[in-house]
Amino acid sequence: MALKRFQRLKGMELRRSVISISSNIAEGAGRSGIKEFRYFLNMAYGSSFELETQLIISKNLEYLSELKFNQLLADLIIIQKMLYKLIKSLE
Repeated sequence: MALKRFQRLKGMELRRSVISISSNIAEGAGRSGIKEFRYFLNMAYGSSFELETQLIISKNLEYLSELKFNQLLADLIIIQKMLYKLIKSLE
């Protein structure tokens, strides 16, 4: 029972990290200035590394297959690179 609860909580953490990335981008885009937009993009960038950590933990605990982990990580790295370039372009 405790294992199922832990797996469910881990899934909730993954979803929360994903939602945090997109929510911070949206909130920053809705702000009036570039400085605020950059702030929220940086928050999204940080959340992407939180998600990366959650994916690694999930793989290590065998909640994700190696194939699924590699697919998700490859997609996440693309998002991280896009965020980084956008942040740098606004400096």
